[in-house]
Amino acid sequence: MSAVLFLPIAVVFFVWPYYGRLQYAPQAGDVLFQSLPHSPLANAIEGATGSPFSHCGIVARDDNRWVVYEAYSKVERTPLNEFLQRGRNYAFAVYRLKPEYHGEVSSLLAEIRRDIGKPYDRRYRFDDDAIYCSKLVFKAYQETTGDELGKTVKLGDLRWKRFRETIERIEGGPVPLERQMITPKHLSQARQLKYVGGHGYSD
Repeated sequence: MSAVLFLPIAVVFFVWPYYGRLQYAPQAGDVLFQSLPHSPLANAIEGATGSPFSHCGIVARDDNRWVVYEAYSKVERTPLNEFLQRGRNYAFAVYRLKPEYHGEVSSLLAEIRRDIGKPYDRRYRFDDDAIYCSKLVFKAYQETTGDELGKTVKLGDLRWKRFRETIERIEGGPVPLERQMITPKHLSQARQLKYVGGHGYSD
């Protein structure tokens, strides 16, 4: 391969993962959505909801650096660049609270910090012993405002049948069709949020 042909390919290969991050100007309170690397759980979340989103977190400015609060292996604080690099194909979508809700950001982040260290909930339940990604943001918003950020849905109303084996393995029993949950997709559809950009997705 000639050097002339190789150079543009090399530039795309090495620069593409960083392009989206360079374009993104974070604000505290931004909710970031991404597709996690393929796994049985990520595939089930995306497939059952018909959405590319299997994970989310919320942006904060702590100690003069940008971080993302997320429920991943547990509720934790992750450097922003590390969070963005984890997404499948380096893609991410940014949803921001509309201007009339900006005053809620400080209280929302303070509430989220209270959950640091709690274990991740692979079963997508609504109790407080363990937390999953979209519930972390939903629950904190509800606690601070009394309002819901997105609409909860029943598992039985999603396209779960293809993923019965995965769900039953995670549950250790039958599929809980009546379980209420807030999925990344349904969080992204909250009336208080507006899509403002990202990399690799379009609204």
